[in-house]
Amino acid sequence: MASKEYLIDLLKENKVFLEGDFTLSSGKKSNYYINMKKAITEPEILSTISKLITEKINLDEIDKVAGPALGAVPIATAVSLESKLPLLMIRKEKKGYGTSKLIEGELNEGDNVIVVEDVSTTGGSLLKAIKAIKENGGNVKRAFVVVDRQEGAIEEFEKENIVLEPLISVNEFFD
Repeated sequence: MASKEYLIDLLKENKVFLEGDFTLSSGKKSNYYINMKKAITEPEILSTISKLITEKINLDEIDKVAGPALGAVPIATAVSLESKLPLLMIRKEKKGYGTSKLIEGELNEGDNVIVVEDVSTTGGSLLKAIKAIKENGGNVKRAFVVVDRQEGAIEEFEKENIVLEPLISVNEFFD
């Protein structure tokens, strides 16, 4: 049975929370780092995350699951496999070759989409992915993050009328 407590234990066992001096993707400095890239390479962690998210969306009318590259793609893939929902991968920017798509996967006009992310600080990369989905005709219904650093992402999402739902808030890890 997947549970938040079990996920926290797995993250601790895999030494995902590191202390030191770090610069985050948001540009902020921090005395700790959440190494979710390491975590999402572990099948048991990925499976637990996908079960927790799928349990939360089972009753919703959702058509697709999406994740921005790079860290969220394994999570979105795992949720796709667990929930049997088709996958969307959101690039950081359009590539200059091939199909030149920002969104990989089939997003249809009016599709209801959930988005997932590994870690949120300010929520910037996930908000960019949500904007891409909306601009391409999708409706973002819910947003999930594995770990929220509690540094403003939830509030930024509220400004966009989207609820960001963390599986874990960083303070729960230190409890």
